[in-house]
Parts: sequence; structure tokens; C-alpha cells
Amino acid sequence: MKVLRTPDKYFKNIKGYPFNPIYTNIIAEDGTKIRIHHIDEGPSDGPTLLAMHGQPVWSYLYSKMIPILNKSGIRVIAPDLVGYGKSDKPASREDYSYQNQVDWMNQWLVENDLNNLIFFGQDWGGLIGLRMIVDNPDRFIKISMGNTGLPYMPNTPQSVIDEVKEFRKSKLKLTPQSMSKEVSMMDSGKTHPALKFMYWQKFCWDTKNLPVGLLNSSMMEKKPRKEIRNHYILHKLGLSKISPYMSDLMKAYEAPFPSPIYKMACRAMPSHVPIIPDKSLEAQKKAREFFNKTEKPFLSVFAGNDPITNNMEQDVLNMVPNAIKAENIGGGHFFQWTKAKELSKVLVDFIKD
Repeated sequence: MKVLRTPDKYFKNIKGYPFNPIYTNIIAEDGTKIRIHHIDEGPSDGPTLLAMHGQPVWSYLYSKMIPILNKSGIRVIAPDLVGYGKSDKPASREDYSYQNQVDWMNQWLVENDLNNLIFFGQDWGGLIGLRMIVDNPDRFIKISMGNTGLPYMPNTPQSVIDEVKEFRKSKLKLTPQSMSKEVSMMDSGKTHPALKFMYWQKFCWDTKNLPVGLLNSSMMEKKPRKEIRNHYILHKLGLSKISPYMSDLMKAYEAPFPSPIYKMACRAMPSHVPIIPDKSLEAQKKAREFFNKTEKPFLSVFAGNDPITNNMEQDVLNMVPNAIKAENIGGGHFFQWTKAKELSKVLVDFIKD
């Protein structure tokens, strides 16, 4: 396995991320050493929140929440998934899978001997983190999650599966605008969600230089469409670094990727979301059975206005009979950034209850 490592210099000018890096080495199945980064902030004797991010972000996503949580006496540990942030980045598409991410983060968890954890995960942070809890139940005392789930769709019609696979292989060229138009209708109820999510999967994989900063900015900063279009044109020309539309947030999310070859995780992982049956089917079934029986305190806190995951909330509540449903707080998909104060308060109340 070829592994890339982003030089430290690319993170020097990140604003609002003053946290000291901590690194842990784990060993992949083929014997390759992979370095995983995390931050550990707040009182060492306080309740410990393990906060996990998704795609295509990194632990920077929690940088607005961490001071709020620390002020409430909560210690926050936030890792970067393999392929993201300051963690190492395997270079091949074949290196990435749902199971590999779970295995890698399980190793990281055990190597750091983390215990008495309260979990919060969003997006892939939930998909991976919830499976980590199943594999290491004694290390967790409370569970919270939002804008994520444990997709399990064994009865997906074969016609949908075939259409998704054919679409991924098609030569259709997507733009951020054409992709987002389709994905925004995932919760319409008019079609199987896989037939909308496939636009995100295809856009990510087909776009070798995925505009990570722009994509995150469009969800967290709500840039005008004209600015998004103009920046994307400059990005395709290789001129994004001199773009007048480049914000501090965009710089933070492009920092881990000095060149397109570093972006393989961002491109590959969407295709591993098990929105149609795949290799993860049995592991997902086992995990769902665990959460169906768990007695651990469980909080479901969703934005409520995220078309990607709106339909997941009821599935989570059905999966976990003892789950507490928090009020939807808004903020879209990445509500850790857009609703940092509101989400922090919900988590503080859950942790201290």
C-alpha cells in the first residue's frame, strides 16, 4: 500500500484550529504503517466526548464546538479518519472500504486505550463510529449521533441496484450544480434514495481534483451561486489558490490535499455508503441488532433540514427503541459548524444528565 502524508507546512495558516497534534501508528492488513491524527482538548478529568467527522471534512469541523464544550468541563477527542486531515492518506481506490475504515479506527481506539467515552458521530463518523461501538462496547458509556445512520437495505429492488451501477459507469459529466440539484431531492419520497445519492457518488469519483473546499463552503457558508460557479471555473483551470472567492474555511478544507492525488478517500468513500446491498450487509445487520438491544443512553439529534439524512432519523429511532429524540436544530448537513452553539448545548445536556 502506498501511503501519502501531508507536510505540516500546509496546515500552518489554518485559522481557528490552535490544537496540538497527537499521532498514533496503526498497522494495515498488508503490514503498512498508517499514522492517524487526533486532538485531545479540555480537562483530563472531565467526561470525554469522542467526536467523529465524515466526508469530505476533518476534525476542523469541530473547531467551533470544542471551546464551548471545554468551557462546560467536557474533554473532546476528535480524530481525523484515514485519508483526511492530518492523518495519512492511502493512495489507491482499492485501499478504501467501509470495513477498512472500521478496522483502522478500532486499532486507533485500542492503541490509545480510550474508555468511558461518550460518542458523537455525523456522516461517515456515524457509520464508522457506531460500528466501533459494536466492536468495543465496554469502552463507551453513552451514544449520540446526528445526520447519519447505519444504512441497511437488503430488500432494495434489483432494478434500483442495476440502475445505480449503470449510472456510476455512464459517461455523464456532472457539475456541483447538477449534482446538488439531484441530491437535494433525496428525501422527496418520490424515488428510492439510492437513485439520488448516486449523483454524489459519481460526482466524487469522476472528479479527480474534487473541489473539497468549495463543496464544504457551499454547505457551511451558503455562498451565492454566482460565486460557486466562478470559483469552480477557476478550480478546473488550476487557479483556485488565487481565486478571490477563496475563504478561510475553504482554505482549511483544502489544506490536507496539496494535490489531487491526496484526495482518494474523498473520492472513493461515497461509493461505499451501503445505500444498496454490498459487502457490509451482514456487519450492518449485526450492528443494528446490537443497537436494538442496547441499554446504553442513546441520543438522536438531527438537523431536520438535511435532505441527505432526513429520512435516516426515523430509521435510527426504529433501530434503537430506547433512543431519546432531540428537537431538530437546523443547520443542514454539517450542523457542527452552522449550529455549533445549539448542538453543543444539546450534547452538554445529554452528557451531564
